[in-house]
Amino acid sequence: MLISLLCLLTITGSVRPNTLEKIRSQGEIVVITRNSPTTYFEDNIGATGYEFELAKAFADYLDVSLVIKQADNLAELYSDIERSDAAFAAAGLTITQEKNKWVRFSTPYMQVSQQVIYRRGGMRPKETFDLAKGQLVVTSDSSHAYYLRELQGDQIPELTWSESPDFETVELLQMVATGEVDFTVVGSNEFEMLQAYYPNLAIAFDLTGAQPLAWAFPQSRDDSLYKAAEGFFRNAQTNGLLSEVRERFYGHLDKLTYVGAKRFKKQTEKKLDKYDDLFQHAAKEHDLDWRLLAAMSYQESHWNPRAKSFTGVRGMMMLTRRTAKELGVQNRLDPKQSIDGGAAYLVKLRKRLPKSIQEPDRTWMALAAYNVGYGHLTDARKLTAKDGGDNNRWMDVKDYLPLLSQKRYYKNTRHGYARGSEPVSYVQNIRRYFDVLVWNDNPDLDLALESENLQLSADIRVIPPLL
Repeated sequence: MLISLLCLLTITGSVRPNTLEKIRSQGEIVVITRNSPTTYFEDNIGATGYEFELAKAFADYLDVSLVIKQADNLAELYSDIERSDAAFAAAGLTITQEKNKWVRFSTPYMQVSQQVIYRRGGMRPKETFDLAKGQLVVTSDSSHAYYLRELQGDQIPELTWSESPDFETVELLQMVATGEVDFTVVGSNEFEMLQAYYPNLAIAFDLTGAQPLAWAFPQSRDDSLYKAAEGFFRNAQTNGLLSEVRERFYGHLDKLTYVGAKRFKKQTEKKLDKYDDLFQHAAKEHDLDWRLLAAMSYQESHWNPRAKSFTGVRGMMMLTRRTAKELGVQNRLDPKQSIDGGAAYLVKLRKRLPKSIQEPDRTWMALAAYNVGYGHLTDARKLTAKDGGDNNRWMDVKDYLPLLSQKRYYKNTRHGYARGSEPVSYVQNIRRYFDVLVWNDNPDLDLALESENLQLSADIRVIPPLL
């Protein structure tokens, strides 16, 4: 009996904890990613980014802390995963047959296509064979480089291009924008996110159909963490988390036209310095992000202190006489008074909203109320709830605001008719302008690097034709 007990204890003591158990025991999970607007970056309120938010949600799901490790390039990222130096990679990675040999991909969470990007007014490729006629550059070890090799081997042996591990999407787009190269290939989600910053760039064509993005895990017999991630994604799909994160980062990106983006970039360079101290002062006084106020003011007046609409609202923040009086603004044409008043009014509306509405939805709905009126926003929230939607989420409410212009809907509301599409566009535009201002204000993203400096510092490899 004693011998059997000792044997049992020996066997039990020799059982090693699996990966998931180790992570839970340590209380943290290390995730490797890249520093970019579509993955992970830090602003004045902390870490953010699409991949970061998903990884943070997974860490919360496991009840552990998230530790972010940044890779300098894709080769380093995949190498770290193969060596298990990180639990997994969350970096906007496309599933490819080549990478499937070395890592294990999770359930996809987004579909993207590879897009050929060119400079407006420059050489525009119309089909894949035209890629051989210009200077093309991509990121090394990317799905784009992988697909170009397939094209070269199967269809276009004369195709040649340059690639470097030092080039991220931002650098590639910058090189095309400045005329250093003719075109590049990036993910559709990446160009969707960054197009407003590069208004002189456009999509030539989709190089591929929809391709899945996924997390990358080490190839291992121990699949405990992988299975936990699969369970997380099943839950995220069911409870709406994937939709919420996508709406937060991509739900507003289709509202800014080429002309609008170009004008905003020009006005940012020309006018913003004149007023940014006023925005920062008002933001500090009212506990707001100054870049949100600046984006809001641009949407209202294009930073014109003497702006006036046909309805009589005036100034940088387009205040009505009544609102100005309530806020103690004596001169709506005075930039400081207008910005302070607009900030105070936004905060007032945000505080008035029910406590059940959390950020960032709270801010988006306060902006909508600033534009269309608190009463009309309330009517839209009631319509949302009546139809089974979540009236605490902007992604639901924004679908019901436009209904306030249709008689069959507004006749049963307390506040009646409203041009309900306007606050939707208003909020989406402000979110887009805000994105650009955040990126401008973040030196880590280097959105305005000179292409000459990129060329000098990059390890560039030229891929010759197969002739």
